[in-house]
This record gives sequence, C-alpha cells and structure tokens, in this order.
Amino acid sequence: MEPQFEWRDEFNIGVETVDQEHRRLFKIINKLFAFREDEKDNQWTCQEGIKYFKSHAVNHFNDEEAYMESIGYEGLEQHRRIHQSFREDTLPALEQELEKTGYAPDSVDHFLGVCTGWLIGHTLTEDQAITGERASTWDRLLPGEELGAVKKVIVQLLFDMFRLEAQVISDVYGGEKFGKGVYYRLVYGPRQGEKKQEIILVFEEKLLINTVGKVMGLQTGKLDSMLINAARYTARQFVGRVMEHLPDVKTYELKEENLLSYDQFKKVFEREKPQVSLLFNTGGAGYFAYCAIAPHMLESGVGTPIEHQNALSEVEKYLAKHEEEVKEEEADTRLKVLVVDDSMTVRQSIRKLLDKDYQVVLAESGVAAIRTITLDKPDLVLLDYEMPVCNGKQTLEMLRSAKEFAKIPVIFLTGRDDPELVRELLSLKPAGYLLKYLRPEDIKMKIDAFCAEKLS
Repeated sequence: MEPQFEWRDEFNIGVETVDQEHRRLFKIINKLFAFREDEKDNQWTCQEGIKYFKSHAVNHFNDEEAYMESIGYEGLEQHRRIHQSFREDTLPALEQELEKTGYAPDSVDHFLGVCTGWLIGHTLTEDQAITGERASTWDRLLPGEELGAVKKVIVQLLFDMFRLEAQVISDVYGGEKFGKGVYYRLVYGPRQGEKKQEIILVFEEKLLINTVGKVMGLQTGKLDSMLINAARYTARQFVGRVMEHLPDVKTYELKEENLLSYDQFKKVFEREKPQVSLLFNTGGAGYFAYCAIAPHMLESGVGTPIEHQNALSEVEKYLAKHEEEVKEEEADTRLKVLVVDDSMTVRQSIRKLLDKDYQVVLAESGVAAIRTITLDKPDLVLLDYEMPVCNGKQTLEMLRSAKEFAKIPVIFLTGRDDPELVRELLSLKPAGYLLKYLRPEDIKMKIDAFCAEKLS
C-alpha cells in the first residue's frame, strides 16, 4: 500500500487561498505516490506528474509572495529567499538526477522525500508565520535567558508541527546514546564571511517514524530513504525557525549538512562541548536532542557533506551503515558497564581496559550518570566516590531512590584506602570497591570475577 500524504487541521494557516493551494500540492504528491507504485508507464506518469508539481509549486510561490506583499508581511524577503532556493536549486537538481537515472525508483523516492519534507516543514513553520503567529526575536538576552528561550521555542515547535507534548529532561545533554539514533548535523553561516554555527539534531529512530513518517502515511514502521530525505528537509526548516529567534544568527544560511554515525557524533562532543545541549522527551513518541556549537569550535571533516549531486548515494550509504550498526548492537551480548569519573584519563583508561569484553559507556559526573542510566540501563556501574558537585554517595542514593534502578550493582572507584574512607564506603553497602592505583590487570581480574559470579 502506497503512502498517503494526509492533510491535517494543523496545516491550515487560516488564509483560504493559501490553504487551498497547499491542499492541492498535497494531492499532487499523493498522485505521485500512486504513480510510483504503478509499474505500467511508470517513467512517463512520474515525469508528467513531477512537471505538474513543479509548475504548480512555482505558481503557488508567486501567489503566496503576492499575498504577503499585499498585507505588508515583514518576513517577505526571507520567505522569498526560501522559495527561490527550492525553485532554483533543489528542484532543478532533483530533476537532473531523475533524468540521469531514467526515473529509477530510488530517484523518484528521493524526489518525493525531499518535496514531502519541504512541504511539511514549510507549511508548519514558515507559512504559519504569515498569520502573525511568529514569536518575536529575543534581543540582549543573558546566556541563561537565551537557553530558556530556545527551550520554549523547541517545545512549542514540536507541539505546533507534530502535536507532541515535549519536556526538557536535561539542559546538559552529553551525547549519551538513546535507542536507535539518527544524527543530523547542519552548519550555518552568513552569506559572506567565515563565521559559522553548527547544529546537531539527534532523533530516536521511532520519533522520525512517529512524526514525519506518520504525516507521510508510511506503513513500513522503519527508516527508508524517502523518510530520511523528508526528515532532512523538515529538520532544516525546524532549525531555521529556532534560529530566527536569535539575533546573531537569524540571517544565516545553510552551508553544509551531514548524516553522522554515533562514533562521528561522539567525536564532536569529545572535541568540544556545545553551548546549547538539550534533551527532550516527547511523551512516548521518542527522545530528541538539540545541540548548538559556537563558530570558533568548528572543525571540518566530521562527515561527508551532503550536496544535491550526492544526496541519493549518501542517504543510501547512511541507511546501510545505520542498519548494520543496529544489527551489531542487537547481536552484542556483552555486559554493559558504565564508568563514572570526573577524570578523562581514568575514564579512557578503564574503557581501554574493558572494551574488548564489555560494552563500555562513559559519564563524567554523577548527574551525567543518572541521565545515561535513564536512557540506557547498564548491567554494572563503576562509580568514582570523590567527585565534585554530585559525589559517589549522592549518585548512589539517587539511583537507589528510583525503583527501576535500585538493583543495579555499583562498585565504587577510589584512589584512597585509609580505614576511615573504607568504613564510609562499606556503610553505603555498594557491590564492592576498587582502588584506582591497582595494576590494570588486577582491576580487570576483579571486575571479571564479580561479573562471572553476580551477573552471569
């Protein structure tokens, strides 16, 4: 059964002429979905349908711009630039790909995914602003105020676009893995100049299926190239809407985009901490993270830039790699050990020591440990006892206060073995304690023995 791009009440902006044209564009996309399923005369019907869609979209852009001009809409020039980019860059590149491949099914899927994602994002973000629902830009905010403002915009956008009741569950997200993740990086900059800003969006796979996939009417319940391309273009406009509220970057344009593996994504966090790093729970639909990194922290070479000419192949390669990584994770039966220590040297040393025989996850603080355990429950926690802000004792108490985490075994890590500290450690009744100055092979032997006896 082909997808059905269903018109919903939230797509209405309240201007009848504009809403009518949007509904017509949705119907054309649905006809193209049907043509895609029909093998007879597939190339000709798709070719004619795509020409019709392009012609109708271009005429709609002109009519929409004329309406905005008639009401003196202040965002007209920005809206016009978005239309121009889609009309003069995106559509011609997609047409060229279709002609080059002879309207091959994967090229048609690419076209449909991009156009569908563009329509979803544009209708639910930019076009809603025509009616005056756009929030104002916040000028001269202090860092804490700016962070709060970004939170509010994202929560409101998630509701406006997908009717998701989102909650911020951490404003210091550290790149912890949650579920099957999709990692999407966008780099923005001014039209002229080198100053840039990097945004990384992290989607739990099921969130994309429950939002963009649901609007598209996809029935597969899994990621495919059409959904990824639709998500890319929806996400672009989502980020653009967030950036509109920030005076320093509201006029930036997209310079580069990448789909990252989890390892590539983690390198970004290990390289430098984002200035904004928010984790959201969307009420069962899936987790979502929004991370922003300031211009001076950028590095090139994080991933292959996605451009018009390589978008199809890059998305296909990403999906194949993503599926392979998911299969490897599902097949990995090694015990999961969370190492919590404020020293990067200690964390990396223990990871290197255990990595061959265990799945090793790292956290740099007690707060980060609780967040990591919430997202991805480990079999064993190795917990530094002497940490600043939230020490090992406080972290253990928080764990035991949650029924679902109370039975996770915790072994304290400490660099001291004086009798007073040992008595203090043992009074908390951990699963054990390890001295950091022991030889690596002795630490490994003790962890292996504990796991063999208690967790087998």
